[in-house]
Amino acid sequence: MSLRSILPVLRGQCTSRTFSTTSRVATRTGSPFANVANARSKALVRPSSRGFATDSGASKGSGINVWIALLGIAGAGGAYYFYTNPKEAETALKSGTQSAKAAAGFTPKLEDYQKVYNTVAELLDEAGDYDDGSYGPVLVRLAWHASGTYDKETNTGGSNYATMRFAPESLHAANNGLAIARGVLEPVKQKYPWISYGDLWTLAGVAAIQEASGPKIPWRAGRIDGFEKDVTPDGRLPDATQGADHLRNIFYRMGFNDQEIVALSGAHALGRCHTDRSGFEGPWTFSPVTFSNQYFALLWNEKWQWRKWNGPKQLEDKKTKSLMMLPTDYVLVTDKSFKKWTKAYADDESVFFKDFSAAFSRLLELGVPTTQWVTQTPWELKTLAEQEEKK
Repeated sequence: MSLRSILPVLRGQCTSRTFSTTSRVATRTGSPFANVANARSKALVRPSSRGFATDSGASKGSGINVWIALLGIAGAGGAYYFYTNPKEAETALKSGTQSAKAAAGFTPKLEDYQKVYNTVAELLDEAGDYDDGSYGPVLVRLAWHASGTYDKETNTGGSNYATMRFAPESLHAANNGLAIARGVLEPVKQKYPWISYGDLWTLAGVAAIQEASGPKIPWRAGRIDGFEKDVTPDGRLPDATQGADHLRNIFYRMGFNDQEIVALSGAHALGRCHTDRSGFEGPWTFSPVTFSNQYFALLWNEKWQWRKWNGPKQLEDKKTKSLMMLPTDYVLVTDKSFKKWTKAYADDESVFFKDFSAAFSRLLELGVPTTQWVTQTPWELKTLAEQEEKK
């Protein structure tokens, strides 16, 4: 199945963003939006010639002992369950195999994941007339929403099981439009069948940010694909219509603090909202496909007013009326604790990049047992431009 063959079906659905309404999600597409006041524009530059591996490059190793062990486990208490649920039995074997490979060292290497990264990076500009011409923002949102369901009290949710593959989670209002992102990545999954969906989705988010001139995001492999029974309940992702208390409830549940809440909100440098998807409308910045601190610079330096229209409550910049902010964005400059970090990130992009990188990397690892990681130290994948420079 080619990417182009599935796009006509996918285009009828929504794109993406981080925060949602209770009934519809505001969707993301591009990245930082150019300059108002003192915000500076950035140009997204890509090399004209790109090279990446054409084969999956999966490391090989005998898995016979893994299969024997897994069959032995299944034969204990789970044999009947797997017999009556063949699809979940297949998932269990594949997931168990990946986990066992991590323990035994039979996992793909860094260079294999770099090939996956490169393939995703090459897809970003194939969006054509889709929103602002890049799939980057919707892939960031997929990675965010696949990870942001974690609950530290119950140790459920997070990126480990890629449960957005199943209903009802795939149908949650907060995930409207993410069928596009999952569809865009499906040919990549077919090309590299050894990678789990959780690893693919989060790695794609890393590629989208780094290729949009964003910071390096440390990442490592080890997520496994779970079952339909592992889907998370609705309501675990942020609701864009709410205020500071709601943000703290959502993010504290995952284990983040106020500084990290503000840093992660900076993902709104990418993308825009659509009336036919979330009800909201417009981009956060002038350059919605470039990752920068302009979201904070605009939020802090511009004058914002409530927009008078028939849609949900949102703000618009007073000067051009072409940008928007959501209620959950605006609390970052009205809440005493949040606003000091908003000011810090508006003043210094390097500080924002550093804090965002750390927080986003941790977000992508929520819910994954430490025993599953294939490496103790996360990797830094190279951008296409960095690889081109070495040629």
